[in-house]
Amino acid sequence: MTLPSPAEESEDGEDEIDYRFTLANERTFLAWMRTSLGLLAGGVAVHTLVQPLRMSGVRRTLAMSCIVLAAIIAVGAYGHWRRVGKAMRNGEPLPDTIMVPILSAGIAVVSVLACVVVLLR
Repeated sequence: MTLPSPAEESEDGEDEIDYRFTLANERTFLAWMRTSLGLLAGGVAVHTLVQPLRMSGVRRTLAMSCIVLAAIIAVGAYGHWRRVGKAMRNGEPLPDTIMVPILSAGIAVVSVLACVVVLLR
């Protein structure tokens, strides 16, 4: 069994991508999707399981922050997966992602909100 070479061309003239790189791109996409699903579950859990707080709207804000961040990550993961696949087929450098700063800032905001909720209980 021989592994396909990235230098090979397909019948339509595009470079064949080594399937290991394609699978790595898919694993990265699925990792982003797991993160998104975790945030979605966290948002629904906060909205459903957390008792109402003295400050109205804080619980809903925390839940919506998680759910909106989950949606942003899911859409962004698909776009990044497409851009990376296209770059690999064209032999271009891999594109940078804005997903990491968005996720970091979003998790920081959600963490601060959660901290406020815990302190106000």
